[in-house]
Amino acid sequence: MGKREYLITKVTKNRLSGYLGPLATRGAPCPINLSVSASASANSQKHDGSMFAGLPELGISNGEDLKETLTNCTEPLKAIDQFQMENGILLPTLQSALPFLDLHGTPRLEFHQSVFDELRDKLMERVATIAEGKEEDRYGKLEELLEKSFPLVKMPSIQPVVMQVLKHLPKVPEKKLKMVMADKELYKVCAVEVKRQIWQDNQALFGDEVSPLLKQYIVEKEAALFSSDLSILHNFFSPSPKMRRQGEVVLKLTQMIGKNVKLYDMVLQFLRTLFLRTRNVHYCTLRAELLMSLHDLDISEICSVDPCHKFTWCLDACIREKFVDGKRARELQGFLDGVKKGQEQVLGDLSMILCDPFACNTLVLSIMRNLQELLSQESLPRDSSDLMLLLRMLSLGQGAWDMIDSQVFKEPRLDLEVVTRFLPAMMSVVVDDHTFTVEQKLPSEEKSSQSYPTALPDAFNRYLQENRVACEMGLYYVLHIAKLRNKNALQRLLPALVETYNDMAFGDIFLHLLTGHLTLLSDEFGTEEFCSVVFDGFLLTSFSSKENVHRHTLRMLLHLQHKVLPSYTETLMKTLEPPKQCGEPVKELYTQLMEKLEAQKKSPPPPEEAPSLDLGLHPVSVPTTASTPTTPL
Repeated sequence: MGKREYLITKVTKNRLSGYLGPLATRGAPCPINLSVSASASANSQKHDGSMFAGLPELGISNGEDLKETLTNCTEPLKAIDQFQMENGILLPTLQSALPFLDLHGTPRLEFHQSVFDELRDKLMERVATIAEGKEEDRYGKLEELLEKSFPLVKMPSIQPVVMQVLKHLPKVPEKKLKMVMADKELYKVCAVEVKRQIWQDNQALFGDEVSPLLKQYIVEKEAALFSSDLSILHNFFSPSPKMRRQGEVVLKLTQMIGKNVKLYDMVLQFLRTLFLRTRNVHYCTLRAELLMSLHDLDISEICSVDPCHKFTWCLDACIREKFVDGKRARELQGFLDGVKKGQEQVLGDLSMILCDPFACNTLVLSIMRNLQELLSQESLPRDSSDLMLLLRMLSLGQGAWDMIDSQVFKEPRLDLEVVTRFLPAMMSVVVDDHTFTVEQKLPSEEKSSQSYPTALPDAFNRYLQENRVACEMGLYYVLHIAKLRNKNALQRLLPALVETYNDMAFGDIFLHLLTGHLTLLSDEFGTEEFCSVVFDGFLLTSFSSKENVHRHTLRMLLHLQHKVLPSYTETLMKTLEPPKQCGEPVKELYTQLMEKLEAQKKSPPPPEEAPSLDLGLHPVSVPTTASTPTTPL
């Protein structure tokens, strides 16, 4: 008995196990199972033509043929019997077993469906085995099977087999690809391996697939920046690079690209175009994350041809550590210096990778650390080669949009006065603060009469307004001061941020970080002086013209409203009331804040506990001797 015959006999035995019934032993006639014809008739009415699509082309009868036969014949029962004989499973041993199923009320349709499903699964497994094998003609076999099965591609029960064959063919015949692409239903259900072959020659269709993912990515990044969580420990830059690459959009794009270099280039072109159109730096983040996601999967077909791969890999390690050490700095410098003549266009992609906020954050934090070391060594910024390289990369990243827009692929020249004028001015602010702190610790007779300085060096203010590299460093210095909970220095610096290069101080990333850092100084919001500097002196100077500033201010107040001076809170609420034309997020935040304040009024904080009268006189045990009591004093 063959394997196929054994399988069907086994199914039959399982269905008949336990009870064959007295009719089988008495040789009673088996009635014709009309349930098969009834099911076929019902199904032909219930489903559209796609259920049997393609069968006539292969010379196989379908439900319509049976309907026509029954309409024209004089003996329907004989016609049904003949149809079953011609179209049933052609195994002689099966014919004598089928009547037993009839006796037990098992419809022929159910039996045939179970056999069909089993054979279909086996066939799909066989297709995968052939494709994964090492036979030279394996793809020829699959193409032959495709030719035989493709006419049935719209038949729901056969469609999975056809799709399996298409999936495993590295090059689907162009005629078949066009047919799949032209039919929305087929295109929807075909595997991503087939879609890649369609997309690589149809950029518009690929763009339609990618566009919603890119929009989703930007929405997710903005949601993170406006998150209701306000903390210095868990902020926008907290997730590690590897964790970020597990995001839904990055994983989907990676799967869509696979090993196809052409599709990868298309995605990069989409990202460059959108970056130019919107100036949104999150597209730069996605460019780096996508490359490193392919690196994680060891897709050498793409990583080996992307000239930015090794540079991005090295920078990714720095971002993970949030610091660029000397060794990696030299590696990165080697990649920048290694750009050959005629390949300057690579600088456009390198600048885009350095424009990624996560890369920028790492570079500026490393610059701050370098400056602290220079201060302790009493050295000048221009004498540090590591610092100069970090500034070079920061400048290249900050100039990404201009370079891609102008198509002039040349490293922007770093203004040397940033090193010789701005950085010394910023370091002098550090020295002022340190000097004042030390003086406060001296005995009163040795203290000088000078108060904490309020003015800033002219060079510091000027470069904050005129140079984007200097402005970026100045903003991170403010964050550094807030992290140290240095109220005096913060009150000195915040007013200077009202006028910065391209309004960088009112960007979402900086405001997200600043509001989180200000939670460390929550107790200071109880003073009118500090509130005045933070709100009147900085945030409220632009909230009416910049809705994002309005949102960040309300976010911070939602967390700190119980610390802010009550009289000041009332004034703030009047000022921050959203105008009619503002967006829903601002209105929602304002409503939440109002509700929180109302709830606070209804349930005032519990009264402070009376001071304890415990004077610290606790029982002390005295060593026991023959003449002393053992009661504790």
